[in-house]
Amino acid sequence: MKTFCGRANPTTGALDWIEESEEYDYHQEIARSCYADMLHDRDRNEKYYQGIRAAVGRVKARGERVVVLDIGTGTGLLSMMAITAGADYCYAIEVFKPMAEAADCIVKKNGFSDKIKVINKHSTKVTVGPDGDMQERANILVTELFDTELIGEGALPSYEHAHLHLVQDACEAVPHRATVYAQLVESEQLWSWTQMGPVQVEGRTLLPPAQLGQCAGAPSVCDIQLSQVSPGAFTRLGPLCTMFSVDFSRRVSSAPQSHSCRFVVHTSGRAQVILSWWDLDMDPSGTIVCSMAPSWTYSDPRSYPWRDHWMQSVYFLPAERNVCEGEELTLTVSHDDYSLWYNLSDGQQTGEEETSCQPCICQAHLVWTRTRFGELNDRQRRATYLRALRGILQPDSVCLAVSDGSLLPIFAHLLGAQKVFSLENSGMSKRVIEQFLDANSLQNKVRLLDVRPEQLSTAHLDGQQISVLMGEPYFSTSLLPWHCLFFWYCRTALNRLLCPGASVMPASATLHLLGVEFKDLWRIRAPCGTCEGFDVSVMDEMVQNSLDFRESREAEPHPLWEYPCRALTKPHPVMTFDFQQCVPEQPIISEGSVPLTRRGRCHGVVLWMEYNLTDDITVSMGLTQPVSEEGECVWCPHRKQGVYFFRDMWESSGDGQAAVSYSLTFDPSIGDIKMDFSASPSRVAVMETVH
Repeated sequence: MKTFCGRANPTTGALDWIEESEEYDYHQEIARSCYADMLHDRDRNEKYYQGIRAAVGRVKARGERVVVLDIGTGTGLLSMMAITAGADYCYAIEVFKPMAEAADCIVKKNGFSDKIKVINKHSTKVTVGPDGDMQERANILVTELFDTELIGEGALPSYEHAHLHLVQDACEAVPHRATVYAQLVESEQLWSWTQMGPVQVEGRTLLPPAQLGQCAGAPSVCDIQLSQVSPGAFTRLGPLCTMFSVDFSRRVSSAPQSHSCRFVVHTSGRAQVILSWWDLDMDPSGTIVCSMAPSWTYSDPRSYPWRDHWMQSVYFLPAERNVCEGEELTLTVSHDDYSLWYNLSDGQQTGEEETSCQPCICQAHLVWTRTRFGELNDRQRRATYLRALRGILQPDSVCLAVSDGSLLPIFAHLLGAQKVFSLENSGMSKRVIEQFLDANSLQNKVRLLDVRPEQLSTAHLDGQQISVLMGEPYFSTSLLPWHCLFFWYCRTALNRLLCPGASVMPASATLHLLGVEFKDLWRIRAPCGTCEGFDVSVMDEMVQNSLDFRESREAEPHPLWEYPCRALTKPHPVMTFDFQQCVPEQPIISEGSVPLTRRGRCHGVVLWMEYNLTDDITVSMGLTQPVSEEGECVWCPHRKQGVYFFRDMWESSGDGQAAVSYSLTFDPSIGDIKMDFSASPSRVAVMETVH
């Protein structure tokens, strides 16, 4: 069955009506899921297998029939492990219908259909009894309900219900317990993701609004690959604290709770950020441990088990404070059903800690992402924009800024422009910039307009035309690099208001391409094949069908500063967009090839934009330094890059004989880029599997 869905186009700004099958969301969920990453996580799989075997052994030693309940079975892998370990029967629960169907198929394919029952329900809807989903209560509870924050997928309510209704009182649990750790640090880099610092412009200091500094920030966790944050980027102010543990073999409460740890400050500094992760003990003795600790905690970082489905967490204190060596402090973590939050105090736990996470009160944390905060705090980036503005502004300039929540219009005023206007896409974004203007007594110097570009007239501009049109460009709706071409569509809509010879900044944008070998990221799209001896190739078929669901595959947005890779080609410009001109009616087509000049396995290509602010000033949203001799890449941490994964990886001998051939078509009517890649003159396809 086909339906028409209305979706806001991030590039053109229009509302597109797209004909889609009712199965489209299912296909996209499967294609973009982390199932491949989990199946390729050998450390996770081995630790679960060891824990399950040990639990089955303990139940059998008591002379009991082994009945397993697997909540969140996914592919059914853990259920098959349980039967292989000697369990008599297993109930595998999966709420997501396509995955439940896949699990059922995988279970049958591996010959376990007589001992594993797949139940397509949420675990809290499962019943036990002669007419129920389960004939009896289980005596082993196996779960994989965790996210980076441990409890964010509703683990606590699910465990609470399972112990009350689905498992025996003295059940075994795999994992047996989870322990959450936290460490207080000072970090200018991480703190810049949640607070704005003072901004120096032409001898004047712009101060952030007081309300922003008093705000607890975004309520959601900041989950990142903490292994990619250098230990030199933060200072440990205290020891690693054990905050709390959850015993999954006993009744678990989902009620809000707080836990505190008293510690002595090791190093004086500014208390700003909490780094946090957790461990899973797969057995009661704690001898089988699956740890989420970052690589720099390992004596040998090479032994670090990379995974992307579970990462580490960064929490920001409501306000920074100075702490002194030898000072005693109390770190408190609180949680509800789904979230954690931290507070730092001088005294012991009072029992009056916040029982709910405090919402953002300044709205800036709702408008700007954490990487956007980092971008606005980037002094080098700011200096580049100021240098470009100085080159195009005149004392009689009438400026119009088109970006979301940008400080460029304030900069333009301070640099001497006669009049400055700014188009804001949302009322919330407009209010955030108003706070900046109020905090610096600039209310009457920059006029904020909340109209769409096509609705703007000279009446909004005091009867004048625009002599300088500027943007960063940054838009909150952008995911892929070319989505920021929304600036180009705005420029086209405003063409009638530009005076002859008007300056447009950026003047143009160039899309670049680079063939790469990923250190680890390739795993999220690699074929599964077999996992721990079980055939899970059904997942490969499902993902392949999902990727074929539309006529062409798509690039994915990824923050590549978190995912190391090696360049196998030279960076190559593939398409230019001239903002001096209006968006053309005809497609822009680019075809060519890029030689593979380094030895390695080419997993795909990276695509990013470089904005030519003026003829001689460029800012890159991709590579920020030249590629090293070894092919190491340094990526812009403020924007996500586009990654197009090849279905098969390509072997490169590095002699330049083989190349990545590309065919790209930018369709102005939809603001998207259709892309196709092939190996030229030949390639070796190797199916990559971990197991």
